[in-house]
Amino acid sequence: MDTTTIFFTVLSLLTIFLYLLKGRKRSPTKLPPGSLGIPFIGQSLHLLQAMRTNTAEKWIEGRIKRYGPISKLNIFGKQTVLVTGPVANKFLFTSEDKLSNQQPTSIKMIMGDRNLFELRGEDHKRLRSALVSFLKPEVLKSYIGKMDREVKQHIDMHWRGQQKLTVLPLMKALTFDIMSSLLFGVELGTKRQRLIKGFQEMLTGILAVPLNLPFTNFRKSLKGSARVRTMIKDLISEKRIALEQGRASCHDDLITCLLSIRGEDNKDAITEKEIVDNAMVVMLAGHDTSSVLITFLIRLLANDPIVYNGVVNEQEEIAKSKAPGELLTWDDLAKMKYSWRVATEMLRMVPPVFGSFRTVLKDFEFEGYLIPKGWQIFWVSNSTHMDERIFPEPEKFDPSRFDGQTRIPPYSFVAFGGGQRICPGYEFTRLETMVAIHNLVTQFKWKLCCKEDTFNRIPMPTPAEGLPIQVEPIKK
Repeated sequence: MDTTTIFFTVLSLLTIFLYLLKGRKRSPTKLPPGSLGIPFIGQSLHLLQAMRTNTAEKWIEGRIKRYGPISKLNIFGKQTVLVTGPVANKFLFTSEDKLSNQQPTSIKMIMGDRNLFELRGEDHKRLRSALVSFLKPEVLKSYIGKMDREVKQHIDMHWRGQQKLTVLPLMKALTFDIMSSLLFGVELGTKRQRLIKGFQEMLTGILAVPLNLPFTNFRKSLKGSARVRTMIKDLISEKRIALEQGRASCHDDLITCLLSIRGEDNKDAITEKEIVDNAMVVMLAGHDTSSVLITFLIRLLANDPIVYNGVVNEQEEIAKSKAPGELLTWDDLAKMKYSWRVATEMLRMVPPVFGSFRTVLKDFEFEGYLIPKGWQIFWVSNSTHMDERIFPEPEKFDPSRFDGQTRIPPYSFVAFGGGQRICPGYEFTRLETMVAIHNLVTQFKWKLCCKEDTFNRIPMPTPAEGLPIQVEPIKK
């Protein structure tokens, strides 16, 4: 073989090698690092244990240190990829063509498959538009007075005349009362009590290995879900009749609003199953987010005198402007700027939802790794909330981070999600929280009774012993 032939042979082989190498980079076949663990169980028990002992953030940090910001694992019976950071958050909230918002099997079986979290494309737009039609600010402002009455009624029943209270169960009762009235039109009585009992049972195993066996929390959740569904269907029947007879308005409550949506040729009509599934999701999102947030704000105000004085001064100024018995208005809540910054910083440090899931619709590349179709993506809010590169001194409570002047990088604060998947109940949570805090700080002082000022996640953040406090009415 002459020199020229050898030269061109080597050049051809080198060209083929570089082409293959380039193609390999364009179409990676490498899965993210990590271990899938024991089949079906995987790391589910480790994650649940970490959440119960309030070490879930450290558990996630440990995985990031070991495998990097992207790693594979197995959670709740499904092969999973954990992704972290603002870039990952943005990708999750803006990639409808690659990802579905489908939740783990346990959540899907309990909450139903026609809720806003599960749907995508036109169905998601239709349902989201229907929910937003009730939850948008210009509609909610007309419900502030009713919300204020519910809070005052709760205080008269459960706070006044008491010396010691346990905060978390009371806040869960309060937020459920508000939702029962505003969203479902169910007033105080046995019907509301049956609804809350079924709902609480439904929550016991919402994040669990989906083993439908006797004595498991998952089985209890399924039974609770069935009871709640039956009650919501009964409500739908009652409200449909009231609408047909002209005894109800689309502005009465959420269920009546959804029943009223028709559009041309009924193309936008919401089915009964969609109303049931989405009513349950709204219950879950509104009940737990607000009750946890208000509870942790009460805990904070007992521990931080500087923040306490700032909140009380702002709320007292608003209270002084009100006539005796006058209810709060939209303008009053617009003045609660410092109080909401405090609440937002609390959401950063203790987000009610630790993380969430997306289902992979097709193979794709992310950050040089192959993410296979059928797997699920797991993201956690603390991966950006507690990142010192985004929030300096992340362990320090600092409401000024959200003063409107400081620019927070996009997709870094994700307590309410982001993009087109941002929670439509954001404004409802703000109103509910501010109305409750206003009434509490202007009528009571309190101090913590529990020696252990800690909390765990089961699955929502839960203070030790439910946060017992000693209360004292403010003399005026």
